[in-house]
Amino acid sequence: MPEARRIRDGANRIVSGRALEEDARIEASIRPAHFEDYIGQARVKENLHIAVEAARARGEALDHVLLYGPPGLGKTTLAQILANEMGSVIRISSGPLLEKKGDLTAVLTSLEPRDFLFLDEIHRLQPALEEILYPAMEDFRVDLIIGQGPGARVHPYQLHPFTLIGATTRAGLIMAPLRSRFGIVHRLDFYTPDDLERIITRSARILGIAIDRDGAGEIARRSRGTPRVANRLLRRARDYAEVRARGHITLGVARDALAMLGVDEHGLDDTDRNLMLTIIQKYAGGPVGLNTIAASLSEEEDAIEEIYEPYLMQLGLLDRTQRGRVATALAYKHFGLPFQEAPRKEETRRQTGLF
Repeated sequence: MPEARRIRDGANRIVSGRALEEDARIEASIRPAHFEDYIGQARVKENLHIAVEAARARGEALDHVLLYGPPGLGKTTLAQILANEMGSVIRISSGPLLEKKGDLTAVLTSLEPRDFLFLDEIHRLQPALEEILYPAMEDFRVDLIIGQGPGARVHPYQLHPFTLIGATTRAGLIMAPLRSRFGIVHRLDFYTPDDLERIITRSARILGIAIDRDGAGEIARRSRGTPRVANRLLRRARDYAEVRARGHITLGVARDALAMLGVDEHGLDDTDRNLMLTIIQKYAGGPVGLNTIAASLSEEEDAIEEIYEPYLMQLGLLDRTQRGRVATALAYKHFGLPFQEAPRKEETRRQTGLF
């Protein structure tokens, strides 16, 4: 498969934090419903738990919540847990799905007291729809336009108190007026291998998968700090074990299964390796601009920035600088290449064809 095609298909790769079609049915069966079952994100969980207890004690709707961080870390799960803990109904939608003012207005006016509205990818909400949210979040009010032309008039419609939970992978793209209306804002970080091992063990128990501690630990270490990836790798390892190892996932079985999938000991796949080697080999390790990398890989800049780079930076293989992306000494070591200092600015321009 050509390099460009491998990158373009990256959103569907097995180590992507983005949800795939195959994930929906499985995630529904293993998703925790209450705080006591939720593993990881201890600080965020504690703060949300306190906020829920306080709102319940006052008999009020929970304050609006904004959750942000890389995909696959549990933003949707936390939203559903908050609704369950409050004994409320949650309605789920996303920024790109709401195209007209009437769509959002219809959803808001249908909410009952203390209901939850979860908007995924809220940073992609149209500006005209954001303006509807301002009074809705602040005063629980929407302004309905009655009539047409010069005779049209604005009629304020009072909403029931509700909680909006916004989720995004790019908090910086949320406009300040909208962001300021969220009373509770939390970033979700990548999970530790220990937390992922516990998640894998729990999922295996629910799905009836035989796995020992070493096998779970090996999958956890290669799951890129992301529960969705961990559960996906667990299912693929189960398939391998059922065919080649009598259905039991041991350390050796986990290693063999993941090697067949092309996932190395750090959780990198062909897409990650291709991206890093492009920076190292084509651009002498950088610095190189995001647009140049995107053009070299025939990929969208947003996909590189949102999907590929966060974990590479977490591992310390990649740096974002004012001058561009730079491969670190650790990246050279990982690929068994001799390390060289990043070239001076003039040299970089020559290599990228700027003069």
